[in-house]
Amino acid sequence: MYEQVSHSLLNEIMLELDPEILKQNQMRYFYTRLGANFYAIHSIAKVLYGNRNDFNEQMKRLVETMARQYIARPAQYRESDLEREKDHTWFLHQQWVGMALYSDGFANDLQGLNTKLSYLQELGINMIHIMPLLDCPPNKSDGGYAIRDFRKIDSRAGTLEDITTLADSMHTRGMLLTLDVVLNHTSDEHEWARRAREGDSDYQNYFYVFKDRSMPDLFEESMVEIFPQTAPGNFTWSEEMGRWVMTSFNSYQWDLNYSNPSVLIEILDIILYWANLGADIMRLDAVAFLWKKIGSTCQNQREAHLILQLLKDCCQVTAPGVLFIAEAIVSPLEITKYFGEDAINAKECEIAYNATLMALLWDAIATKKAELLYRGIKSLPDKLERATWLNYIRCHDDIGLGFDDTDIRQAGYEPFAHRRFLVDYFTGGYTDSPARGRPFGQNDKTGDARISGTLASLAGLESALYEGNEEAVHTSIQMILLLHSVILSFGGIPLLYYGDELGTLNDYSYEQQESKREDSRWIHRPTIDWDKAELRNQPGSVEYRLFNALKKMIAVRKEIPAFADFNNREMLDLGNPHLLAYARFDFMHASAKVLVICNFDLKPQYVELEQLRQLGFLKSHNLRDASTGESPQRFNDQLAIPAYGFYWLME
Repeated sequence: MYEQVSHSLLNEIMLELDPEILKQNQMRYFYTRLGANFYAIHSIAKVLYGNRNDFNEQMKRLVETMARQYIARPAQYRESDLEREKDHTWFLHQQWVGMALYSDGFANDLQGLNTKLSYLQELGINMIHIMPLLDCPPNKSDGGYAIRDFRKIDSRAGTLEDITTLADSMHTRGMLLTLDVVLNHTSDEHEWARRAREGDSDYQNYFYVFKDRSMPDLFEESMVEIFPQTAPGNFTWSEEMGRWVMTSFNSYQWDLNYSNPSVLIEILDIILYWANLGADIMRLDAVAFLWKKIGSTCQNQREAHLILQLLKDCCQVTAPGVLFIAEAIVSPLEITKYFGEDAINAKECEIAYNATLMALLWDAIATKKAELLYRGIKSLPDKLERATWLNYIRCHDDIGLGFDDTDIRQAGYEPFAHRRFLVDYFTGGYTDSPARGRPFGQNDKTGDARISGTLASLAGLESALYEGNEEAVHTSIQMILLLHSVILSFGGIPLLYYGDELGTLNDYSYEQQESKREDSRWIHRPTIDWDKAELRNQPGSVEYRLFNALKKMIAVRKEIPAFADFNNREMLDLGNPHLLAYARFDFMHASAKVLVICNFDLKPQYVELEQLRQLGFLKSHNLRDASTGESPQRFNDQLAIPAYGFYWLME
């Protein structure tokens, strides 16, 4: 879009650009994209920083940052950008299946991970999210999210050469690489923090720094505590600097001050740096916290969305093939805003974590009913056309119970008591539960708590194996497959968590490590036992039953166009509180339907076939379950769904 004021400034910037930039060849696509995006870039920047005397100079720095990173962008990634521009919905197709993993826990380091790519391909994984790899202080890392150097790989994981080698190997295999960029904070050992402590006012302005408690106390009136057990409050005193510093997460993580445009430009440069090293997708951590405002919770502020829009617009100029994931574990009504509001195409992040679906799935496991799950999905706002969900059952983090109170009440529960039941059910406070989880983030003031544990241990496999109860082992395996059937068919990119494909149990060794014992999330950050992984080839073993069932489900998913994510899902009410049902439609052929039915109860459930006919199914007698290739069980004109069973029904 052409607009005189912004493009007049762009003309001035182009005249003043470093001659080394201007004389570069092959800048055609850069200039085309810059011209197309500059009005949006200028408009957003004007809202955020327009009152500064150095606004024009900051805009020049922004353009120079984009230009230098475009010049540095390897030729193969420029080609990939062009291909993805032509097929701009490429990531919405059903072919993508991801896995999140720690490189050390999965394969010791990056070189080891490279040798395990064939294992992931065997399962059907073609997108890998490597959990934080960057340099962190050994005992103050927050699991890799307290970054000491944004451009340096942790020496225990490998080198920059290792990451480029891995990226090349993955791209040769048709796999996508996802890396983290921590947007909200740095380690207190980062160079910016070190220079701030030494008294450099420019770098003190990179953070929220105060001489006394007057401003921090005002912030504290409305800010919430993220880790009330281990890091109460939101400010930490720096003895060396003689200042209070905002530390929303941990005392050693200093919040970045995005009201300073230098911070935004630095972070943009870092995003583009990793894009040029081979990242296809950038997971942007803690995006809900990017803007701080007195009198608010300092989460989900309008300016945080503007920052993400600005980063996206700038990335589209230099590396338009790169996608953003919004790591925003917020309420259902807030989450879709991180795609971007009042748009068709995502103008903030193309992908967002479907934390609501994750939490609701665990509710259905505990209650053995799908009513709240159904209501919660129905309450999710529609996503944008060129955006998608990241659907997951477990991840490196805890399970928060952030679904909507109104939905809880409509399902017949009292919100506080119901959440308390769920925490008790999964953490040992409920006698009849087979789950073996641990509480996390308990807040004695509010009674809030979250849940830690591996999928297998929360689903009862740990207790079943301990008791030697084969029937319970079978039940827990069915439960694990049921949960995966939802994330593989729901619409979006399914994200498995490493070890879940093998039934990996809780790792209690964290309790013996001083730096980890206060953080129960380490219970589900395991080290893969590759000897046990070989059992995936031994019929009858737990590993075999899980790995091969998931492998088949993933392969089938990739063959069903209706599982692509083009807003082609319709929720169905079958009148049975134990059943979740939805129809998926082939966006190219509306008559090609898949009916997904999931039974969350310990007992078989039934659906009248006439009910399915009224829903537009059973037009022929060739109904089959695509997940198995077999005909579903029928009896007396009823469809039988086994305990913890599911169907992907097609005709």
